[in-house]
Amino acid sequence: MRFKIEEIPKQMVAYMRQTGPYGANNMELMERLKSWAGANNILTESAVIMGIAHDDPAITLAEACRYDVCIVVPEEYEIISEDINRTDLSGGRYAVFTIGHTAEDIQKAWTEILPELSGQGLHIDNTRPIFERYTPSMVSRHLCEICVPI
Repeated sequence: MRFKIEEIPKQMVAYMRQTGPYGANNMELMERLKSWAGANNILTESAVIMGIAHDDPAITLAEACRYDVCIVVPEEYEIISEDINRTDLSGGRYAVFTIGHTAEDIQKAWTEILPELSGQGLHIDNTRPIFERYTPSMVSRHLCEICVPI
């Protein structure tokens, strides 16, 4: 599995959180964020959307798993919505894997990423989140990226 190393800058994001089992609810939350972003003119061709699974379902009860959907916004962007929060996403060095944008491809990638990084002598930085990254041009080609802090 191929990847590239990328220095990702610190970014301000607007986000929505879902707590519960990962799966269909995450996709519904993503659609809600995209609807909000479209209505607020920030879902553009250059938009960067992210999905962050905060918990490992192998060790966290399904009903306690947290998933955030985010969109990068300008530092000065004012959010006027009770459903939307904002936070800084830490920057730094990431291994970026480009994969197919299907549930099967994403699930398969998760089984291959850790062995691939380990085989390259790289270690995950657990102080920063792993995230899925989407841009409109990638999604139109049925691709997404998994960004792993190293």
